[in-house]
Amino acid sequence: MNCHPFTFAGTALKALGSGALWWPENEMLCVSDLHLGKSERVARRSGQSLPPYETRDTLTRLTADLDQTEARIVICLGDSFDDLMAAATLPEAERLWIARLQAGRRWIWIEGNHDPGPIEFGGEHLQDITLGALTFRHIAAPGCTAEVSGHYHPKAAVQTRGRRISRPAFLYDDHRLILPAYGTYTGGLRSHSDVLGHLLGPKALAILTGPVPTCVPMPR
Repeated sequence: MNCHPFTFAGTALKALGSGALWWPENEMLCVSDLHLGKSERVARRSGQSLPPYETRDTLTRLTADLDQTEARIVICLGDSFDDLMAAATLPEAERLWIARLQAGRRWIWIEGNHDPGPIEFGGEHLQDITLGALTFRHIAAPGCTAEVSGHYHPKAAVQTRGRRISRPAFLYDDHRLILPAYGTYTGGLRSHSDVLGHLLGPKALAILTGPVPTCVPMPR
């Protein structure tokens, strides 16, 4: 498995190269910020045309992660859809694809700022959920510990062999774990941004996604 094992809040986890979080003990896969239907939302709101393939690409990668892990529980950590209209108008083929992925699994949609839900898809629709020692929500809350969140689409950059590599990244310290955006059409917030610097302590680490997930001190 293409992953980086690490421990957060006493819990053994794996950061997958795809940007998904795998919790082997609970057979749980967590993904954040899928932003399904973004090309439709951009066209509807701005008239700008984007290739309408991002939902299929995101679902293809999610299918591969689910096939590999055989996850029993799936948490989608908010902003799963680019807005509520994008969820409502998702093509039937892609709605059926999601239904196939949900079959036989506990599927939890956490509400995000783009999709405050509930949405017309199967599964549970929650603001947050606590499993074991970990609490899952979309946006990091002040003063929380053992919290897993998304929202910020974090990215980190490192120098290697004379090249600067920038990739979506998991960021974590003793209290918070922030997941990268999983969706194909998603930008990113640099790890040295003020907002991420204030959320995470001085000893925070970054796990860069990609073919070989790499853990480094969080670039500031």
